[in-house]
Amino acid sequence: MLTIDSLREYGADVDDGMKRCLNNEGFYLDLVKSVIPDTRIAELEAAIADGDLDKAFETAHALKGMYSNLALTPLSAPVTEITELLRSRTQTDYSGLIDTIKKKKAELDSL
Repeated sequence: MLTIDSLREYGADVDDGMKRCLNNEGFYLDLVKSVIPDTRIAELEAAIADGDLDKAFETAHALKGMYSNLALTPLSAPVTEITELLRSRTQTDYSGLIDTIKKKKAELDSL
């Protein structure tokens, strides 16, 4: 069950996330729950596989904003890293970062 304590154990900066939600625990948890069904990680992976770095950047940037605003650090850190690589249109193997993002998202989904 998704709780403040389970998010802390996951590595989220719950105190920062709660501040953004005026310390309203219910509101914060509702926002975190709302990102669970999001499919943009799959869209990011597909855009990279297709070589569409512009679309990949836009998708990564949106994910970065979403995860950072909720202080979901285990996701925001690798998403921020991939966003910056895509911002500079770096040609590299993104599979390691994608795998990390998918792993951390699966961990969030299981809370």
